[in-house]
Amino acid sequence: MTKDNIAFSSVPGATVPNAKSILKANIRAEKAEKKDKRLRRRQRYVEKDGRCNVQHGNVRETYRYLTDIFTTLVDLKWRVSLLVFIMAYAITWLFFGVIWWFIAYCRGDLEHLEDQTWTPCVNNLNGFVSAFLFSIETETTIGYGYRVITDKCPEGIILLLLQAILGSMVNAFMVGCMFVKISQPNKRAETLVFSSHAVISQRDDKLCLMFRVGDLRNSHIVEASIRAKLIKSKQTQEGEFIPLNQTDINVGFETGDDRLFLVSPLIISHEINEHSPFWDVSKRQLAKDDFEIVVILEGMVEATGMTCQARSSYLVDEVLWGHRFMSVLSLEDGFYEVDYNTFHQTFEVPTPLCSAREMAEATARMDAHLYWSIPSQLDEKVEEGTEKEDKDKERNGSLSSPESEQVHLE
Repeated sequence: MTKDNIAFSSVPGATVPNAKSILKANIRAEKAEKKDKRLRRRQRYVEKDGRCNVQHGNVRETYRYLTDIFTTLVDLKWRVSLLVFIMAYAITWLFFGVIWWFIAYCRGDLEHLEDQTWTPCVNNLNGFVSAFLFSIETETTIGYGYRVITDKCPEGIILLLLQAILGSMVNAFMVGCMFVKISQPNKRAETLVFSSHAVISQRDDKLCLMFRVGDLRNSHIVEASIRAKLIKSKQTQEGEFIPLNQTDINVGFETGDDRLFLVSPLIISHEINEHSPFWDVSKRQLAKDDFEIVVILEGMVEATGMTCQARSSYLVDEVLWGHRFMSVLSLEDGFYEVDYNTFHQTFEVPTPLCSAREMAEATARMDAHLYWSIPSQLDEKVEEGTEKEDKDKERNGSLSSPESEQVHLE
């Protein structure tokens, strides 16, 4: 029995906890800690795949969507876009088909179908169905030749011109929308990958926040650039609460390191200095903090020249303290090979648990101590040398005094 158990058993009415009860207590504590982490887990502002978790509600000025109808149609889902595409053509065909039938009805062409001497507006137009088919043939310029407009119908000629012009406009607009929707570079962003975790470790004796980006395609992203933002709620000195406040994270804007040559996976580094929002963050503080890091990779698609943007984010529990990324590059026979099996893998490295501010202050104190200790040591050595010289002089003086007396007597 251990000392703790002996002391515990000395209390009247107390029972000694066994290993099983201690294990259950530890399990309950771990479950409570995990539950607390789940409760503290914040809602993502940006998903790992780049989708933004923002929905606009109570938008009253919906007419603004119609003022930019082209962008509205391009942003629609594919099933809605296809439905709009089909309905646009079907409505115009039906609209002009009704007008062709109405002209034939007003001129009396439908009443003289068997009259060979009657000149109709459109030959062989004997009802609404044939008028609808003639509208399709006219707008799509199929031209079967069975139904033909005659020169005795000026209103038909004017309607033919209007349908040809309006049909060309509808065709250009809808084909343009579909072309832009097909050529959108959103799918290209799916082959731009981010590491599943961000890491904090030392680089050149400085704490750095790092994450990795890569491109799975052989065609490259031109003029690639990277940005990062810290999403964290903030309260001002005046008491104003700012939810989801955005703060820039410097990933090399001043030095040009934010412009990437993304041929192989790259590790993006943010030096944690006095200008960094992580200046006062230690490992313990990181576990208690609540923020989200949003990273944005932009560039032009080499094949089309269109701008592509890929996004991802890291929550607090996705930032690993004291880790580094595994290497993914290896030199083969005449080329470099990228192993994406280790793209997301990290390994632990010795890293101080304190914040970057505390590291800088400790380094400054050490430098100051060395600065003041070296001159004092030099002064002590000078004093020791002076005392030694004085002693040597005294010794030499005592040895030379009898000789001087003898010389004086002579």
